[in-house]
Amino acid sequence: MKDFKAGKYQNQGYYKSFEPNLINRVWHIDDLEVVNLLSKADRAIGKLDMFAQYVPNLELFIQMHVLKEATKSSKIEGTQTNIEDALLTKEQIPLDKRDDWEEVQNYVSALKYATQRLRDLPISARLIKEIHKELMRGVRGEHKQPGEFRVSQNWIGGASINDAIFVPPVHLSIAELIGDIEKFIHNEGLLIPDLIKIAIIHYQFETIHPFLDGNGRIGRLLIPLYLIEKGLIKEPVLYLSDFLERNRGLYYDNLMRARQKNDISQWLKFMLTGIIQTAENGAKTFDKILKLKKETEDKISGLGRKSANALKLVNNLYQNPFTNYQKVMEITGLSHVSAYSLIAQFEALHILEETTGDLRGKEYVFDDYLKIFISE
Repeated sequence: MKDFKAGKYQNQGYYKSFEPNLINRVWHIDDLEVVNLLSKADRAIGKLDMFAQYVPNLELFIQMHVLKEATKSSKIEGTQTNIEDALLTKEQIPLDKRDDWEEVQNYVSALKYATQRLRDLPISARLIKEIHKELMRGVRGEHKQPGEFRVSQNWIGGASINDAIFVPPVHLSIAELIGDIEKFIHNEGLLIPDLIKIAIIHYQFETIHPFLDGNGRIGRLLIPLYLIEKGLIKEPVLYLSDFLERNRGLYYDNLMRARQKNDISQWLKFMLTGIIQTAENGAKTFDKILKLKKETEDKISGLGRKSANALKLVNNLYQNPFTNYQKVMEITGLSHVSAYSLIAQFEALHILEETTGDLRGKEYVFDDYLKIFISE
């Protein structure tokens, strides 16, 4: 992509903003390494989508994938909530950690809202604004124009705009630039592979930085939404935030390299590598889930009349691997005594482990399942 020109810096008086060039145009892919990685990424996504189709009741397992994505995406922005904390209720979170916890929960809500809304509304400026409003609802950025593109200048890095690492375009350019992304997404006349397209879209969105807060999270949300809209995956099972969080330095360096040196090829290689690794890890995760599901069902099959309630409990644990007596009673409709008995049997079968060590208010975890998402 030797013809790529990122844009130009514009003098705004006491600072310079970056005005990106439009992306809804013909692109020429002339880097063979990019082409090779694209082929590998296509195969990896195909394998992941196939695995997902083989998982019975896939919706039971989506929650944990979404929660992992939420914690990793929010961690890039500085929150400290891990997946174990995110699974707890608000009342169980210490007051000094609740802001971070609420941001993660909002990310989960925004992603669920977006995937449902996508059935009626294609990816567009309108949908992006709606998702942003959901993301910022009631959290630290709630006063920074939720659901509206900024009408003032922002910047990235530095204590002030004077020592900023990067200054996005002025707000007067946002409508045209986002409109250009929207046209690019839906321009079927451009013969650009979808994985290349979403990498360019993510780069451009982060360069525009159209909101006062939440740009990174929205930009990362656009990746699975685009893949779903274009039919590359049928369910939201591929998320890049874990890869981007582990390679945070390279992530920002490659964004800046594209802007400053017009090197979009290196950015594409980085993103395609992330897609390959993420899809391969996702397929391994589903393989582990299927094996654990079989082992767990074999264990509870010997519980006789209790097997039906045992299955209800296990299915609930796939959505949230933490439980207690009260939850078990709610899920199964069992009495106090019967719920105690079922949990005791789950402990004996090494499905559940007690986590508190207390005599009262005991909490339990389906640890083998939780470890699949922690150890990826």
